[in-house]
Amino acid sequence: MTKKLIIPISIILFLLPLSLLAREVGDVEIPETLTQEGIALKLNGAGVRSKFFLDIYVSALYLENKSQDAETILRSDKPMAIRLHIVSGMVDSEALRDAITDGFNRSTGGNLEPIKSQVDQFMVLMNQEVQKGDYFDFFYLPDAGIKIYKNLTYQEDIRGLNFKRAFFGIWLGEDPADDDLKEEMLGL
Repeated sequence: MTKKLIIPISIILFLLPLSLLAREVGDVEIPETLTQEGIALKLNGAGVRSKFFLDIYVSALYLENKSQDAETILRSDKPMAIRLHIVSGMVDSEALRDAITDGFNRSTGGNLEPIKSQVDQFMVLMNQEVQKGDYFDFFYLPDAGIKIYKNLTYQEDIRGLNFKRAFFGIWLGEDPADDDLKEEMLGL
């Protein structure tokens, strides 16, 4: 009888850690950690960006240490990341560029001039085709800037702490893209 219990319990104990490696948010598996250059970042929070009752993307925030203080996160010059996973076939590169442009304007209070060259560099990257299921990882590393990946393929680095603050401010700033999503990313 003991052997009969050991095998099922062993299987459960083996599979249990696999379920702890990801969290499902809006039908998307969000990893509990992202690693960049040997730095492990932990999932702080994640949520779905919806507009007109349509789910557009899932966004997740990763930090070295969990935090619910958006202002501290934005001011911080520490490693962090955002994963943006497109969940709607209605999103194309033009719609994404428009949303990001609006986000930068809201994040900076309309003063894009100090980061204009970085925003322009970023928008060129957003010219490529985007489809449902694509995801972007935006890793901020203090000495490298934001390292951008699309579907795990490296795209480019964009340097500058002010750019990082404006970019992360799209979701975490005083006038975020979505208030509910901000709270979910902060784990509130």
